[in-house]
Amino acid sequence: MTKTIKLAVVAALALGATSAFATNGDVMIGQGAKSRAMGGVGIAKSFGAESALANPANISSVKDSEATLAVTVFMPNVSFASDAGAVAGGAPTGSVNSSDSAANLSVIPEIYYATRLSDNLVLGLAIAGTAGMGTDYDGEAFGTATDNGAFRMKTALSLLKVAVPVSYTAGGLTVGLEGILQYGSLEMSHMISDGAGGYNLLNNGASTDVGYGLEVGATYTTGGLTLGAVYKSKIGMTYDNTISASINAFGGAAATGVASGDNLDQPEERGVGISYTMDESTISADYKNIAWGDAAGYADFGWENQDVYAIGYEYAAKTWALRLGYNYAKNPIVEQTSTTNPYGASVRNFFNLAGFPGVVETHYTIGGAYNISDAFSLDAAFIYVPETSLSYDTSGMTAAFIQGAGGVPAGETSSADVKHSQMGLTIAGTYKF
Repeated sequence: MTKTIKLAVVAALALGATSAFATNGDVMIGQGAKSRAMGGVGIAKSFGAESALANPANISSVKDSEATLAVTVFMPNVSFASDAGAVAGGAPTGSVNSSDSAANLSVIPEIYYATRLSDNLVLGLAIAGTAGMGTDYDGEAFGTATDNGAFRMKTALSLLKVAVPVSYTAGGLTVGLEGILQYGSLEMSHMISDGAGGYNLLNNGASTDVGYGLEVGATYTTGGLTLGAVYKSKIGMTYDNTISASINAFGGAAATGVASGDNLDQPEERGVGISYTMDESTISADYKNIAWGDAAGYADFGWENQDVYAIGYEYAAKTWALRLGYNYAKNPIVEQTSTTNPYGASVRNFFNLAGFPGVVETHYTIGGAYNISDAFSLDAAFIYVPETSLSYDTSGMTAAFIQGAGGVPAGETSSADVKHSQMGLTIAGTYKF
């Protein structure tokens, strides 16, 4: 137990040093190199010890014992622009300047282990970075003609899960269960008005929390066909003096419509999958729903429940494998509009696009494996996410911060514009013993 806790702390510290982007909202499309290479499937397709956080029932495919160490290098490319962000002499500069986020590289660790206790029972351990998001415009000019309008926004959300899955098989039916310990870290900083015509930097540092949840799953196999289902509970998380401090600087809950304080729960998920194997070929497909709209924090900022579709193909020869995949999930961040509180809607739009732009939708994946020996294998996965561009209205902020301060003509409009694309590479090694 002591060694497990030490491993969890080391992994959490490694993850906390990054501002990892993920792809379905703030959730990585899959865990481990095998799943990511197949578009993130894993509810009905087993990947041994790596299956722990996708569907705990699927660790049942472990023959004796196996351990996997994986590292993902994630490379998001995010840029932000606003035509009303800079204030020079009490009026907007009139220019639109796009700047790239400096949070463009993340390293995400994963450790998986599973061992067979009997013909029916398999026990495992997973310690893995599972989600995160962040931007960094802190180095951008503020209040000048080259300001990109992000208010020097810097955010970093990182999540890591520690799980102990157990699976039990009877005939063609396998059920799995695991308790989840989730470590989270959130940091937010940006410029705020000092109330006297100037601006100060709000930066309270990173806040951390630990939450607990449950995951249950099941599979049924007959011949080459496997059906699967999984449920992941919501995990309550609170990051003291982070979200609330930022919202208070923009007028508080009443003005912005963000009333969850420092709560930012990781949402509930439900999913089903199907997988079919014939000779060396396997095709697998998953559907899951991520309930952002029911999670404190995300719901306040206008995130809606997200349907995720994934499909993957694997050709597995004796010593090597080729994998391909596709994953699609509609952007869960909906533009906020309001006739009664346009200012609050604009603030939520600004924070979503400048600080938490989990807006990408389409993902193409490829990867493979090479078995160096019967005991040791290497896996790799590459993910490409084409650019998503969005422009959301922030005219309510223009009216409050700029028209009031500098006499900008009534009817002045503004928008927040974001562009976001991604690439990611995962390398993993698995040892069977």
